[in-house]
Amino acid sequence: MTTTAGRIRGGSAGARSTAAFAGLAVLALAGCTAGTPEDDSTGNAFTTREVTDGTTAFVVVDNPGDGPTLSYGADSGVELLTEEVDGAEQAFKDMNANGTLDVWEDWRETPQVRAAALAQDLSIEQIAGLMLFSSHERSPADGLTAAQKTYLEDSRLRNVLNAGPNDVDANVTWSNAMQAHAESLASEDEPYVPVNFSSDPRSTAGSGGYNSEGDDISRWPSNLGLAATFDDATMAAFATMSSAEYRALGIATALSPQIDLATEPRWLRVDGTFGENVELTSAMAAGYVDGFQSSTGVDGWGPESVNAMIKHWAGDGPGEGGRESHRNSGKYGVYPGDNFDAHTQAFLGSLDSAAVMSAYSVALDANGDALFEDRTGAAYDTTRMGLLRDAYDGVVVTDWGVTAGGATDPDATFGMAWGVDDLTVDERHYAILRTGHDMFGGNNDVEPVLAAHALWQADFEAGENDVDADTRFRQTGTRVLTMMFQPGLYENAYLDLDESRAVVASADKVDAGLQAQRDSVVLLKNAAGTVAPTEDAQWADATAYVPRSYSTGFDGVFGPAEYVEGPGLDLEVAEQVFGTVVTDEAVTDADGRVTGYTAPDLSDVDVVLVGMSSPNNGGTFTSAGEDTATGEWYPLSLQYRPYTADGEHVRPVSISGDVAADGTRENRSYLGRTSRIANEADLDAFERAVAAVEASGRDIPVITVLKANNPTVPTEFEAASDAIVVGFGVGDRALIEVALGLHEPQGRLPIGFPASMDAVEAQLEDVGEDTEPYVDSAGHAYAFGFGLDFSGPITG
Repeated sequence: MTTTAGRIRGGSAGARSTAAFAGLAVLALAGCTAGTPEDDSTGNAFTTREVTDGTTAFVVVDNPGDGPTLSYGADSGVELLTEEVDGAEQAFKDMNANGTLDVWEDWRETPQVRAAALAQDLSIEQIAGLMLFSSHERSPADGLTAAQKTYLEDSRLRNVLNAGPNDVDANVTWSNAMQAHAESLASEDEPYVPVNFSSDPRSTAGSGGYNSEGDDISRWPSNLGLAATFDDATMAAFATMSSAEYRALGIATALSPQIDLATEPRWLRVDGTFGENVELTSAMAAGYVDGFQSSTGVDGWGPESVNAMIKHWAGDGPGEGGRESHRNSGKYGVYPGDNFDAHTQAFLGSLDSAAVMSAYSVALDANGDALFEDRTGAAYDTTRMGLLRDAYDGVVVTDWGVTAGGATDPDATFGMAWGVDDLTVDERHYAILRTGHDMFGGNNDVEPVLAAHALWQADFEAGENDVDADTRFRQTGTRVLTMMFQPGLYENAYLDLDESRAVVASADKVDAGLQAQRDSVVLLKNAAGTVAPTEDAQWADATAYVPRSYSTGFDGVFGPAEYVEGPGLDLEVAEQVFGTVVTDEAVTDADGRVTGYTAPDLSDVDVVLVGMSSPNNGGTFTSAGEDTATGEWYPLSLQYRPYTADGEHVRPVSISGDVAADGTRENRSYLGRTSRIANEADLDAFERAVAAVEASGRDIPVITVLKANNPTVPTEFEAASDAIVVGFGVGDRALIEVALGLHEPQGRLPIGFPASMDAVEAQLEDVGEDTEPYVDSAGHAYAFGFGLDFSGPITG
């Protein structure tokens, strides 16, 4: 077939004064015909149109039939090459201005073939830049900043973490501006590489899991809530709809799903998992990956596809006592049940994911020795990473900050270089490459990566590495470029603002997300049929009492504790259901902190809804479990009132601990110490509501509405609750509707609720479903898989 070149000239981009490929004048096809094909009325030829978001102008090329949509900056200087394919004239972008359709420019080739071809053309400096995953970019509304231009230009960084709000206009204009700048940096020596935007989960409706501000996106349960549906179809709907929204925001890679097995109920990141059961976690993980990496109406990758990144290999869930590996307090994961293999199963079942992120924690056996050869975090653990590389040839990424901190990097704000404190930052990068990683999370500076290249080459020349540094780097270049070709970034990196506005938070997605929230809510207790089928009209003139509470918060790496006070459920949402909503009157001190509450008159109240959050031990950056000022270790707890760890199952000597130069081991036991819960006032609110009902002399149902990030010991509130509903990362509207019987509960527990803190101490951190479950006054055990509907326990 004949290949001809034709240039499509768009209007001025305004914001750009320098055309891409300006240095390629010798290769430019200045004599090519301008304009669109003469005959496009038959639909057998591509057409072009210019689009602008108000800041960046670009050309969109609509190919006929199944040909992909192309786009490029209006002033980029990009040429189009055409070929007749099955009787239709198809367009291809000549991205290196050589007048030839190269393998990597041909969208008919597979992403893997294209990536392998382009990796040979990139400079080593470009590939080093591809190994960087940026730190968190939190303000797309600021547009393309000088700092961002610097890392795009100097470090050749192309993988950017979007941690900003769900603002469609801000995300689209920022994304287009950055893509245009990246396009302008292409040269004869350094071919074009687009920007691959990524994101942590941003669609959670409630408090569970990561979240992003802004209502401009559909809202769904957290991972734990999705698991509570036990429903593949719900997961598929979430994944396909959310991936479409991600792409409309410019995001092509999801730093998710988190598929750590939640075998330790106190762990601070249980809310981001699919629970404690291997089979359920594996099924949810596979559905998530498949949904994100597919597109509606397309077999395989398409314009709505997003690279999935399963994390954190090989499981970060068994932190001793539930402590979290973002901080020194929780850097050790322990395996007293010798159950390491179970934690890998969900990962090994989802290795069609585009990428895998490794864990922070150091893995220890029951005796406190390294589980494998290295007493290091996963990124540096030769055996753990070798197990992954034996089965997987995709992109492997470190978690953020694993090359930072320690004695050799004292100025770092934080760092998780667990077990390699003595290595320099350059040496850490090299060590991570040797364990099979491709990318460094949270690094904007290319210099340590180039230093790692030199270290690799020196060891190759000394006979310690099997391949030279250039070969190793191009291997990673192929993997990372595949992650860019798969979702079509090389064809269409720009966003049409009007199209994005129509996609994100469209009515069908918002409705589906709300329905998933309802379906995920778990009814644990329903004494005397308190929760029964009702209609909206039955509550339109009713009065509800919603108590108030507060949380004192915890100091963390990024700031002091945040004091939060308010009703346990959103009053505005409640007012959409009830005719009247009443709450407590608060008495505050000079600092605005509550010193007491007075319950309202319940003479006209029809129902009490007590919104409670599961006991708050702190967040990932709060060093929960360790008092960093005193060096004291204390227990994390799943009950509200102070828990003193003095039972028979509390370890007097911890499994984990740092090993001193003389071989002595630190003891991190919390025996005899007492928990610290920020929201103990939630239980006060419950007890205040129960007392107010008793004082009223009326038979008013008390429904406990638990917003759970972790399992909770129900002993403190179950007996006095007429009904208990539990939501995992869902909004208050869904919780209220289920609590009132406006929607039949369908959710089931993805992780069991413990009988007591003694039961929690008796279970093993690395073993799921080994905790004695709570048994309520109706004789129901709150074990994995339990839930009620209107008729009773859900079976199946």
